[in-house]
Amino acid sequence: MQKLDGDGLVFMHAGGTVVLRTLQPGEVLRVDTGCIVAFEPSVQFDIQQAGGIKTALFGGEGLFFATLQGPGKVWMQSLPFSRLAGRMLQADPQQAGSKGEGSILGSLGNFLDGDNP
Repeated sequence: MQKLDGDGLVFMHAGGTVVLRTLQPGEVLRVDTGCIVAFEPSVQFDIQQAGGIKTALFGGEGLFFATLQGPGKVWMQSLPFSRLAGRMLQADPQQAGSKGEGSILGSLGNFLDGDNP
């Protein structure tokens, strides 16, 4: 994490939709650690384990989540870079991602389109 301090403008990059949430005093928000873009210094930040081994293996959210407690503003992103990269790799036919998408003919359709030799 990086702390920004001082006067001026800051430009930050985030993926997907950016959501601003204003937490009330004592209000708690639990989110995936990769979804946090920024938060004000008044917000308390902590990392906690996400449930047990079943949740970690089959939950799809990872091993840890962030706990943010108000008051203050929190900016979150819906598509962290790690998920974006994973989705791009899945969609790449060179990486065995999308086989036969968009054609009911499957590989025959790709052959006719010139995608396969």
